[in-house]
Amino acid sequence: MSVYQENFFTRGPSPLARVVFFAIVSIGVMIADHRFQALGWMRSVVSAMISPIETALAWPGQASRAVGLYFAGQHQLVEENRTLKTELLELAAARAQADQLKSENRQLLALRGEGDRFADQGQIAEIVRDARNPFARKIIIDRGSRHGIAAGRAVIDGAGVVGQVTAVGLMTSEVTLTTEKDHSVPVMVVRNGLRALAVGAGREGTLEVPFIPLGADIQVGDMLVTSGIDGTYPAGLAVATVSAVDKNPADSFARIVAVPVASASSHRRVKVFTQAELHDYPRPDVPEAADPGGKSGKPPRRGPAAPEARK
Repeated sequence: MSVYQENFFTRGPSPLARVVFFAIVSIGVMIADHRFQALGWMRSVVSAMISPIETALAWPGQASRAVGLYFAGQHQLVEENRTLKTELLELAAARAQADQLKSENRQLLALRGEGDRFADQGQIAEIVRDARNPFARKIIIDRGSRHGIAAGRAVIDGAGVVGQVTAVGLMTSEVTLTTEKDHSVPVMVVRNGLRALAVGAGREGTLEVPFIPLGADIQVGDMLVTSGIDGTYPAGLAVATVSAVDKNPADSFARIVAVPVASASSHRRVKVFTQAELHDYPRPDVPEAADPGGKSGKPPRRGPAAPEARK
């Protein structure tokens, strides 16, 4: 008997029979699942079995999308950061400009207040620079003879007296500050009307009040204003505040130091008085020169006004 033996039936069901069989089984399964929910448990089992596989197959796509979103977010953040920095710089510049404009507006309002008090003929000038000599207490303004500025005119800011025009050019003028060495301003103590002379101390940026007797009534904190007796500064402008009083019995006069109220280094604009602003101040009769017997026949010159003469 041979080891190899062929099957008795060498032919199975025909393809058509197989198709019909599986079609009938599929229709029966669908009817059973639809009508009686018979295969719900099977779907749960199959879903649980293929869920890890679905997750593993979806991970490369999710990872690539996450990497793409990360780099896109990084690029967006960099662009937003650059835009915000640019806007911050612009806002900082705008704020600095606004602060500067506010400061200038306050100063101009203060200058206008002084102008309303005395007159409106004064000119607003801008400080161009300090004098080239570092030891001189002088500034240069952008108004000259072309604008009607003349030497000897008083210069103020919103706080008080700045100085006096001492040199005039075509387009610019030089202003000597009250703190310049040996530059003097006639002043008066507001508290008691004591008249004196405030003299610049030079580099210290202060004023000295010389030739005041030891018994004079002057104290630390007294306000010094222009007395108006020189015909250059209108009376009543703030000049300085007394900061030190030394009455040494060994000296003939008291040593008095005052701090100026005006500060040309803190402002950009000042006001230059015109000569017309001094015409409204009455002047007492002061002899022009010694003339024994009155032989000259000239009438006495009208001198600067004293504070009492205007009352």
